Amino acid sequence: MIPWQLLDSAAVPGENKTLYLYRRGEEFSIRVDGSELMNSRVHGSEERLAELACAAIASLSSPRVLIGGLGMGYTLAAALSRLGPESRGVVAELVPAVVAWNRGPLAVLAGAPLADQRVTVREGDVGQLVQAAQQDFDAILLDVDNGPRGLTRAGNGRLYRPAGLSEAFRALRPGGVFALWSASPLGTFAERLRRAGFTVDERAVRARGTQGGGFHTLWLARRMA
Repeated sequence: MIPWQLLDSAAVPGENKTLYLYRRGEEFSIRVDGSELMNSRVHGSEERLAELACAAIASLSSPRVLIGGLGMGYTLAAALSRLGPESRGVVAELVPAVVAWNRGPLAVLAGAPLADQRVTVREGDVGQLVQAAQQDFDAILLDVDNGPRGLTRAGNGRLYRPAGLSEAFRALRPGGVFALWSASPLGTFAERLRRAGFTVDERAVRARGTQGGGFHTLWLARRMA
């Protein structure tokens, strides 16, 4: 078997944690202190997140979408493929090295979505962008952890608590969708979203899409007014 090769590492800003980029043949892995955050062979559920969120705003001629967490670019690429030429995508990525990786060795995986002129990259905390927004977005897609817990960064926990969910509600335009990805279900989270004012659709989707694999959880929360 081909051994894993460490390509690069980067500190997580504000945390005593490190991200590592590995490659084994054509396969890539991003890990944080021993835990795998993402693998280039498993991205069907991330693409499904973008597909469902963009379907909810398909009637809009020039939607504005915020994606929290660049990862390997699959969510962004899937969103761009379903949005028109007048759409705009903002990608918030906390770790600058992840942006560099997506412009370097990872670019081939999702078709170099950062080269799309509709995309603006913001290197920083997506929570701060959400907190500052007032009906600025038609969709917010979050894939910054392995679920609604602060795995990569303790500060991410605010995104999933009542205050953070209320900020997400205010950041969306009426009819907007707040879509979240998780590696596993969390029984109380849908109700937490409802208490923040959203209508909620919770789905279990295949990790590898049509190729099967295990199940991941998506929440599609809609601001109706």
